[in-house]
Amino acid sequence: MIRKKGKSLCLFSAKGGVGKTITTLNLAGIFEAIEKKVLIMDMDLSSGGVSCALNRPFNSTIFNFVDDYNNNRYKDFSNYVTKYDEWIDILPSPKDPRQARKIDSKYIEIALDKALYHYDIVLIDTNHDLNEQNLVILDNVDNILFVMTNDPLDIKNMKSLLSIFRDLEKENYQILLNNSCNPYKKYFSLFDMNSILKAKINYSLSSEFFLKNIDEYVMNGKIITLEPKMPNVFAKDYATLMSIAADMTEESGEDDEKK
Repeated sequence: MIRKKGKSLCLFSAKGGVGKTITTLNLAGIFEAIEKKVLIMDMDLSSGGVSCALNRPFNSTIFNFVDDYNNNRYKDFSNYVTKYDEWIDILPSPKDPRQARKIDSKYIEIALDKALYHYDIVLIDTNHDLNEQNLVILDNVDNILFVMTNDPLDIKNMKSLLSIFRDLEKENYQILLNNSCNPYKKYFSLFDMNSILKAKINYSLSSEFFLKNIDEYVMNGKIITLEPKMPNVFAKDYATLMSIAADMTEESGEDDEKK
């Protein structure tokens, strides 16, 4: 069977608490809206929360994939994913954080390659450490979305992170300013942030997208962008997320033999 190879997008940040996981889930909802088959890979290996945020119990994780692949027990990629709905699947992080240390980074690259032949879009949620596993992910994905907030420490760390990427001559990234994470932090103007970072902030989520009842969505395993009223109530931010999705999928992937 011939299948077009999917696209991969990693969400990364220079510090924690910037809304990466919720943004990942919202992008998954956007891709579902345009009828793309999506896998969310939870690569926050020691404390991932995607399955918790979607309220989905699971049996297999990325650790089980790595363990089976390493011991010649691997049969099919679908054995390791958990279904959220018709369009979205999850590859959870390990249940036990001690298992994170046992995941050889070379198998993460293999898992990503396998996933790209089963899904149109692979979204990867990470923590903010520049550890070996994350470096492998950042090196192998098609696109990177840096998520940041209007916070002095976050801006300082993002400036350092961007300097590293420039030194490595990596340019496959864009920057999302998430004002919805903490709408009360308005320390710098957009012009100031661009000047400090020496880079252009490509997208912004507005402070109006801040939801006081976000915990209710999490407890019920809901994705905000899949709520029927979302495109009208948060039209500007819905359009921003749709733009990210459109920019990511504008180039056609390669046709190859399904693995």
